[in-house]
Amino acid sequence: MSLIDPDDTTPLLRDDASSDDSQDEDYKSRWRSIRVMYFTMFLSSVGFTIVITSLWPYLQKVDGSADASFLGWMVAAYSLGQMVASPLFGLWSNHRPRRESLVCSIFINLAANIYYAYAYLPKTNNKYHMLMSRAFVGFGAGNVAVVRSYVAGATSLKERTGAMANMSACQALGFILGPALQACLSFIGENGVTVKFLDLQLNMYTTPALLAAAFGLVNILLVLLVLKEHCVNEDGKHIRSINYTSEERVDVLDECVETIDQVAVLTSNVLFFIVMFIFAVFETIATPLSMDMFAWTRKEAVLYNGIIMVGIGFQSILVFLVVKAAALKFGDRPVLLAGFFIIFCGFIILLPWGNHFPKIQWAALKNNSLASHVSEGTLFSNGTVEPTGCPYEQTWCQYTPAIYLAQYISSDFLIGVGYPACNVMSYTLYSKILGPKPQGVYMGWLTASGSGARTLGPVFVSHIYTLLGPRWAFSLICGMVVVAVILLISAYHRLIAFSVRHGRIVE
Repeated sequence: MSLIDPDDTTPLLRDDASSDDSQDEDYKSRWRSIRVMYFTMFLSSVGFTIVITSLWPYLQKVDGSADASFLGWMVAAYSLGQMVASPLFGLWSNHRPRRESLVCSIFINLAANIYYAYAYLPKTNNKYHMLMSRAFVGFGAGNVAVVRSYVAGATSLKERTGAMANMSACQALGFILGPALQACLSFIGENGVTVKFLDLQLNMYTTPALLAAAFGLVNILLVLLVLKEHCVNEDGKHIRSINYTSEERVDVLDECVETIDQVAVLTSNVLFFIVMFIFAVFETIATPLSMDMFAWTRKEAVLYNGIIMVGIGFQSILVFLVVKAAALKFGDRPVLLAGFFIIFCGFIILLPWGNHFPKIQWAALKNNSLASHVSEGTLFSNGTVEPTGCPYEQTWCQYTPAIYLAQYISSDFLIGVGYPACNVMSYTLYSKILGPKPQGVYMGWLTASGSGARTLGPVFVSHIYTLLGPRWAFSLICGMVVVAVILLISAYHRLIAFSVRHGRIVE
């Protein structure tokens, strides 16, 4: 028996076909619940990105003592909160109905966004209130582990890759729409309007967080009214699990005594860490790299990189569709290996070469005339000039060749193909390795490893890039990809589905 059905061509967000129970009420209820999980994943992404572009100006507005290093902690606070919460919510979901942990986590997220919107209100230490609010938003986002474990337990093996790809597409859509919603709400302005009886300022900084809170309320209602506990075996037949509360007919399986391959579990966590680390480096380095290499102003860097990131987001959704078809044809492991190869090519392309060097910021300081200043930088409203180019403090700027715009865009395209393929294949394989047992805690550790990568990645790249430049930074990333490929090949025979490992299904 094959692990996957070659005729399975499930389009995005449609129910996977089932030969036996496509019209069965249990089947319909199961897929309604899975769609609620898609929506929850989407909102988790929106909650992260809807304020990310306004985080720095809001921080400066509410607390003038905050500096750029504190902004780094603000960004990391979300991932740290998620890293702590993921195993806890995963453990909870293993022993109680998942509705409980989901409602609790979403409510924490909702309350944290309201807290963020009121961070301007205290008289002192406003930056720490913002920091705590983002940490609690991340803590609430720890429900990603519950979402993944639910989808893994509620799908058969042939449905699993498609469902995971759909979920990743919803996550990518959230990353796209979050900044887009922030941009749409920017017309309110910095002052906005004041709701006196709530002592609330509605402006371009607080409204996105309140919109995220409103989404959370809708999400709670969907979880309470639509979500049902479902658990199926590899063939898609309902089984009883510790979370399954329905009194309807189910097929009961004997307690599974086979053990999970812990080496495969550890390998999958390491691979997922590397995937998330690489993408964290990529999204962190984009703005400073483009400003240094192309002499873009801050406004230009935010605009152009924002357009590029939205393009990558839409590209990722297309990649998820292709990944579903490729995994059906070639298998999960070859697609994962191909994804790493494409990422490797993307970072190789980014390595500096040639005889063209970046413009150095101090070049403008040699001239005294205002005209020469204007030619080197952007004139601010107060008459000062924003310096552009590679800062002279970064000594590598003087001897490291510049990266061409064509290199940058080509690299963005390749990484935008390789990352989503590696992302969805990593936790699809992981869920299959874990098998039919409750996956909450294991998915919690996977989410925690990804959150740890998103915390360490920006710290790594900010230090290496600033001190040594893009050649060292991207060479080290290429080295990490090579290590990931070697690890994947060495454990290739162990990264198989639980049922294949124990001989119940032939791969």
